[in-house]
Amino acid sequence: MAPDRHERSFDELVRIMAVLRAPDGCPWDREQTHMSLRKHLVEEAYEAVAAIEAGDDAEMADELGDILLQVVFHAQIASEDGRFDIDDVADAIVTKLRRRHPHIFADAVADTAAEVVERWDRIKRTEKAGKGALAGIAQTLPALTLAEKISRRAVGVGFEWETVEDVWDKVHEEIEELKETSSGSPEAEDELGDLLFTVVNVGRKMGVDPEQALRGACAKFTRRFTDMEQVAAEMGSDLAEMGTDDMEALWRRAKEGDHA
Repeated sequence: MAPDRHERSFDELVRIMAVLRAPDGCPWDREQTHMSLRKHLVEEAYEAVAAIEAGDDAEMADELGDILLQVVFHAQIASEDGRFDIDDVADAIVTKLRRRHPHIFADAVADTAAEVVERWDRIKRTEKAGKGALAGIAQTLPALTLAEKISRRAVGVGFEWETVEDVWDKVHEEIEELKETSSGSPEAEDELGDLLFTVVNVGRKMGVDPEQALRGACAKFTRRFTDMEQVAAEMGSDLAEMGTDDMEALWRRAKEGDHA
């Protein structure tokens, strides 16, 4: 008989995790540490994003459950050492949400999403007073996301271009500096990084998430390139054996089909 909903509740998940970590529990689960589980938390997060982008509700629920398992797993390990438990984790986020939403739980006013973000960032700066505007940013974030987060924090204390045109001027400046370097040199790497960082700020100024924008571009390129391969195969050809003009013609065809 299938378990009822109570037996599939959050409390039951916490109980099962404790059973798995018990002395007579699962050998693999008992061996895990915070450090050994790091990669699993990252992998599960990416798999959940893939399910969200696919619009697959069943898969999304499954992958979010995997993330929840990771949270409970870490809390169980910590509780065994008397450091914190799952209730402390829940209490921390509840407290944070209440503190950072004074327009809901207190008498502050925020009528737009932009005002909410601005207030959220201001409250975070107050929480981290004395630690520096860039303190606490995880350096393990994807590079574009990291750059956007660093930029937004700097803007929060007034370090900002006045207009998006000013950022465009900086982009052109960085392009020229990159062109003056030698291919494969440390200077080229440094200047390319400066250019990418500046382009991230263009996205921020224009209200575009750079990470999502590049992911979209990668998906678009993959879709069009795959179409080129399929058309070439139908013609009895191989892209690797085609000339530049022929490949360019296939690319234009794939691009036009992508917009159809």
